[in-house]
Amino acid sequence: MKDLKYLFAYTVPISVYISFISTGIWTYSSVFYAFIIIPLLDLVVGERKENLSDEDISYIKNKWIFDLMLYLNFPIVFGLLYFIFFKIHLNEYEVYELVGLAISCGILLATNAINVAHELGHRKPFFDRFLSQALYIPCLYMHFFIEHNYGHHLKVATPEDPATAKLNQSVYSFWFTSVTRQYISAWNIQLEMLKRDGLHFFSLKNKMLFYHIIQGLYLLGVYALFSIKGLWFAVVVGIIAFLFLECINYIEHYGLRRFKNKSGRYERIQLYHSWNSNYNLGRITLYELTRHSDHHYKSSKKYQTLKSYEESPTLPLGYPASILLSFIPPLWFWVMNPRVPDDMKSNLEYA
Repeated sequence: MKDLKYLFAYTVPISVYISFISTGIWTYSSVFYAFIIIPLLDLVVGERKENLSDEDISYIKNKWIFDLMLYLNFPIVFGLLYFIFFKIHLNEYEVYELVGLAISCGILLATNAINVAHELGHRKPFFDRFLSQALYIPCLYMHFFIEHNYGHHLKVATPEDPATAKLNQSVYSFWFTSVTRQYISAWNIQLEMLKRDGLHFFSLKNKMLFYHIIQGLYLLGVYALFSIKGLWFAVVVGIIAFLFLECINYIEHYGLRRFKNKSGRYERIQLYHSWNSNYNLGRITLYELTRHSDHHYKSSKKYQTLKSYEESPTLPLGYPASILLSFIPPLWFWVMNPRVPDDMKSNLEYA
């Protein structure tokens, strides 16, 4: 039964479905669930820092049930998207109801699309990587597949990494710098790959070019099926989704730094270069994304095998509560700055 605990991640789509079939204030059901109920349950249930034994990890590492629980997010996400686009097309909503529906849909895409895509994108099988890129489509963030895997995981906690927030940088500033710099970085990585392979811009291996075509066709399809109302809603929820992703990027590496060694290279990525959270429900809901230090230490590890380590810096709250805290920069700085290691604060190279 322990293997099935990750079924709890499906409670987010259930809350989103409740939002989609509702009117009035209940269109915010998923917002209430994600940012009020889960943080409260996290506080009640508490943290769990214990790790599985090596024997248990060996047993569960390749069990099919853990992969299936990821794969099922694909029909769930696209099924719910079709459902809400259809409702937006047919019905008239008040502005505040549209806001509730859009945020709820953004939560769905951030948790059950982007987060799952992130996990699958680190794997080698073609099917996993195909699903990963497909799940990024409605989030309008397909370039993240390239930048995250070939940029962020090499440059994390350095000035060159767009997805690492500086000390005293607000989440709102980070939204702008991370979104723009990651997009530029993805293009630079892609062009370098083409150059290395001796290929031209219009090569079939130019994924960035195809990402733009695919996302354009997706939006064109939404427009054809659900009119201009559906199109606008698709664009808005895509933006909300990737801004939620950037909130997660913000809290995962805020203020943490890697130093250069005598050779001028940055030190190897260590377990203290990412913020962890061990609150149980947040961990399960996000498929162990909150054990982020171990993920960066060895990105090929599957989510069910990730560990918690004492040397990893720990967030005082779970991910949903930490995101809410980041929306109030002075309060975020007051809580988090003292937790940033002193030697990283004095890294003038990043000042």
